This record gives sequence, C-alpha cells and structure tokens, in this order.
Amino acid sequence: MAANLFDLSGKVALITGGNSGIGLGFGEGAIKHGASVCLWGTNPEKNASAVATLKTLAQEHGDASQKIHSIVCNVADEAAVEASFAETLDVFGRVDSCFANAGVARSGRFDETTTKEWRAVLDVNLDGLFYTLRAAAGHMRARAEAGDAGGRLIGTASLGALMGMARVEAYGASKGAVISMMQALAVEYARFGVTANSVLPGHIETAMTADNYANEKFANAVLPRIPIRRWGDRSDFEAIAVYLMSDASSYHTGDSLLIDGGFFIN
Repeated sequence: MAANLFDLSGKVALITGGNSGIGLGFGEGAIKHGASVCLWGTNPEKNASAVATLKTLAQEHGDASQKIHSIVCNVADEAAVEASFAETLDVFGRVDSCFANAGVARSGRFDETTTKEWRAVLDVNLDGLFYTLRAAAGHMRARAEAGDAGGRLIGTASLGALMGMARVEAYGASKGAVISMMQALAVEYARFGVTANSVLPGHIETAMTADNYANEKFANAVLPRIPIRRWGDRSDFEAIAVYLMSDASSYHTGDSLLIDGGFFIN
C-alpha cells in the first residue's frame, strides 16, 4: 500500500455529468491529489469551462503528468456511451475509477406524470448508469484477468432514495435503484479487486437545484432541518472522491455514503 494513502498519481477518473456541480467537485478533488480526469457532459461550452478549471488546479498543484479531457456524451444513448468509453481509453489508456454521476430530475404530480416524463428521468439516471458502469466494469474485469486487478465503481444516488420526497417519484425510484445496483456490483466484482459504492447527496446547490433554493418558502422549510445550517456545494464532494479512488478505501465496498449535513438523522 502506498505511503500516502491519498496519493492518486497515475490514476484515471472518468466522471459523467462532470462539467458542473457534484461531478466537477469529484473532479477537483481528484486533480488536487494527482489523478488524471476525463469529464463527460452534454454541453460543449460547460465541458470546456470545466476542463479549464481543472487545468488551473493541476498547474497550482504542480503535476505536469496529469491529463484532463472532456467528451460530449449523453449517457442515455447506449452507442454514445460505448464510443465515449472507447475514446476515454484511447486518450488515457485505462480507467481506474468511474463516477456514474450524470442525472436529471422532473417535478410534478405523480398521477399526472406521463410515460415520456417518467422515461426521461430513468433513461439518464438508471439506463445511463447501466451503460456507463457496464463499460467500466468490463474494462476493469479484463484488466484484472490480465494481471492488473483493481478499480472503483461509484454511483451517485440521493437522499431521495432513503426518504419520501413528493412530486419527484421517478427521481427517487431511479436513485433507489442506484443503491441496489452498486451493492450487487460490490459482490460480483470484488474478486477482481474492484469496489462499488454509492454517494448520496442531500440538499446541494447545483444548477439543477438552483430554483428550489431560491424559493424562500422552500428554503425556510428545509434549511432549519439541516444541522450544519447551510446547503452543500461541490467542494463537499472533493474528499469523498479522493477517498473512494484511493488505496485507503480498498476494503470499503457496497456502502451508501450520505453527504447531507445531517439532514437525514435530524
């Protein structure tokens, strides 16, 4: 085991939904500790901005060997995921950690939810997770069978997988499924030195949640229930990314890591 448990030099992180919010927080933590990072996102401008942010961090931390690359990819598109994973391997040669983080949410009355609206959420949050992790798990298994065991599979679930959240049933259902999938992967891929865990964000300020937190009624109802008394932000996900990528987490698998400022237990 490395002398510095959190040294990620030589490791490669693939992060879907990595151009902002929690995904970018994962990337910033990885970069600060020496990893190379591949970001997948659907918006080319946001991808370019995120790459610039990570390159600045890499320069500040003085590791000229780090690679940073972005790919425009909609994870709900199976063929796009396969092509993007192949490009990732072309650029980096390997993927040591895969953060299946891309996600969307839709809000509305459950009994008025259309099948199209339901599928729009599950296509990204569940099918996209499947396509992404299938590619990563296959790569890690093949590497292990060739004598290079190890890897990390991480799925972004949600506090909404643990507690009832009205009007976002599709989102909650998809995130509950993430936890179950990661637990199954933890069992199946342990023999290859691969761990699998879920990260469960609570109330985090991102582009997807901005409207909710700007709503005074919502903020007054929710913020007092968070013991730490603030919304989370992307920096709160740097350390968990580093830990899960590192040698320090090699015996930690099948877990659901709740990052919510104490909301769930309050």
